[in-house]
Amino acid sequence: MRISLEEVYETVRMTLDHHFDIRTVTLGINLKDCMDRNLSRFCSRISERIIQYGTRLNQAADKVEQKYGIPITNRRISVTPVAILLEPLRHDIATAVRIAKTLDDAARRSRVDFIGGFGALVQKGTTRADELLMDAIPQALAYTQRVCGFLNLASSQAGMNMDAVVRYGHILKDLAFRSKTGIGCAKIAVFANAPEDNPFMAGAHHGVGEPDFSLNVGISGPGVVRNIVAQNPDCDLTQLSEVIKRTVFKITRAGELIGREMASMMGVPFGIVDISLAPTTAAGDSVAQIIEAMGVKAMGVPGTTAALALLIDAVKKGGAMASGNVGGLSGCFIPVSEDSGMIKAVQTGSLGLEKLEALTSICSVGLDMFAVPGDTAPEVISAIIADELSIGVINQKTTGVRIIPAPGKKAGDIIHFGGLLGSAPVMKVANIPSPGLLRRGGRIPAPVQSLRN
Repeated sequence: MRISLEEVYETVRMTLDHHFDIRTVTLGINLKDCMDRNLSRFCSRISERIIQYGTRLNQAADKVEQKYGIPITNRRISVTPVAILLEPLRHDIATAVRIAKTLDDAARRSRVDFIGGFGALVQKGTTRADELLMDAIPQALAYTQRVCGFLNLASSQAGMNMDAVVRYGHILKDLAFRSKTGIGCAKIAVFANAPEDNPFMAGAHHGVGEPDFSLNVGISGPGVVRNIVAQNPDCDLTQLSEVIKRTVFKITRAGELIGREMASMMGVPFGIVDISLAPTTAAGDSVAQIIEAMGVKAMGVPGTTAALALLIDAVKKGGAMASGNVGGLSGCFIPVSEDSGMIKAVQTGSLGLEKLEALTSICSVGLDMFAVPGDTAPEVISAIIADELSIGVINQKTTGVRIIPAPGKKAGDIIHFGGLLGSAPVMKVANIPSPGLLRRGGRIPAPVQSLRN
């Protein structure tokens, strides 16, 4: 479908007035052909490739940004899951940490904001390399600036690797106390059914089914959608869905145009447009405020789930009408720290952890960027993760968890991260471990839907 310049210029007006931006352009890079048993040669190869293509990514982003006047907020790279790259190397933590530092240095030198892929696919079991990478996470993410990690701990086809879930609770606590304010935990997400083409950090990685390179675009426009909802206070819900759909159609078309033009400039394949509404700390750029503009008194009160379901459905329909390349997560982010409306809802008591978990049953992003008291037991963290990933496994959808045990903080305190990550109110959690369940270990079997083939 041809995209006209008139559509782009209309989107520029959204940019000027309502915070519309291209939240990220993420270049996926295959590093499997860089693998070498010699660690120095391997690090040299991956550094050279990342710097070469990261520089190209920035140059193309600058040109397109200037041409259309639409901000490209983040330029990012995702790479092959590092656990795969570790297979031929010596299995010790120092090796994995050196690779993380190499990725970090290459991202810095090419002026890339984040580089994702320090992770593993362990939904059914773990290899020695997977275990090594997991053990290296606290050092690798606490002592780097731009490296992001992920673990796929569950899938609807394989079930859930409870041994890895239990292990991760302890890993995350270690990471929290190694990094200032626990911010290292904001750089890693764990998933059920992780997509291979997700452009958003922290979970971005270049999947094993992807080509050598792939340029993926993540658009964002909560402020645009909130404005259009506020302009239509009297229409019924069917009409409101249509209004949202048309708005998302326009911003998706602009996102695809920019992605395709950048990919052509770089000489790489265009991948997908992720149509997720991703909030920021800017005034009005809030998913929670969209829900409230729809007529819900406060984010989290009864009616919130229904309103969010309508919003996500309209977003997906508008994006699917606009592009045949919609992928990634494509829904609505409802992070606690990055959305001023979500922060207010937690502080006023209209939104708690239990309601937040309920909302993720219809939201493809999951429990994102929320803080819990620093003394929360590792077993409780693992149980929260298991609960959330179960929603994804049973419903055959992506769900993720980015939880931050805030060192020295208790429920009701505020932890400040700065930048796009904003501030997070520390949420109350039932700090009651269930060791009887967790010590069983093993794997929660896949649901019967996995036998559909």
